[in-house]
Amino acid sequence: MNRISVITRYGFEKNSGHNILWCELEDGSDMRSDQRPTARRGAEETSGGRTPVEFRAVAECGSADLVYFSSVSENTRRFVERLERPALRIPLRPRLEGMIRVDRPYVLVVPTYGGGAPSGAVPKQVKTFLNDPGNRRLLRGVITAGNTNFGEHYCLAGPVIAQKCGVPELYRFELLGTERDVRAVDAGLDRFWTELEAATASPIRRHHERELR
Repeated sequence: MNRISVITRYGFEKNSGHNILWCELEDGSDMRSDQRPTARRGAEETSGGRTPVEFRAVAECGSADLVYFSSVSENTRRFVERLERPALRIPLRPRLEGMIRVDRPYVLVVPTYGGGAPSGAVPKQVKTFLNDPGNRRLLRGVITAGNTNFGEHYCLAGPVIAQKCGVPELYRFELLGTERDVRAVDAGLDRFWTELEAATASPIRRHHERELR
């Protein structure tokens, strides 16, 4: 009997004038109407259970002070690319691709998941990334993407991460962001790093050891 896949998230995006449907499935795979399905979670498993996530250093990309996660919709990636700054991407499938481990302070750009529950607002890949003590220790701030259709839960991932990791939420933008958002974030990051560098002689943040759940 064929297994029925349950869609957990979906949306539309424009590509060369065409509407492209994207969706994420319950089994961990994702699909777009303009490409074949990606590997399902079963490909990540061994006979003894799920394969543990392997972390890998990214010293060769050490100049990046921006880290981001983008789902199959690629909205966050497109926003980050418009900033024209060196950036590292948190892998979409860390059990297959490995998880990055940073070596310098950074600001995190993250989309908000779920329909309003704090427990589901932060993407699981971001939780895995931040639950590494080294990655969490170097986090300095968070920028959040969201959808105003969620009302009071708009950009909920930002406050969750800020509270858990003891860092400021620096900015919020909707979906792909506007050119005004890009300019504001670009200028804001320059100002943020300048002020942070000037404050390095004194404590600038609290290091929380609580993991994201």
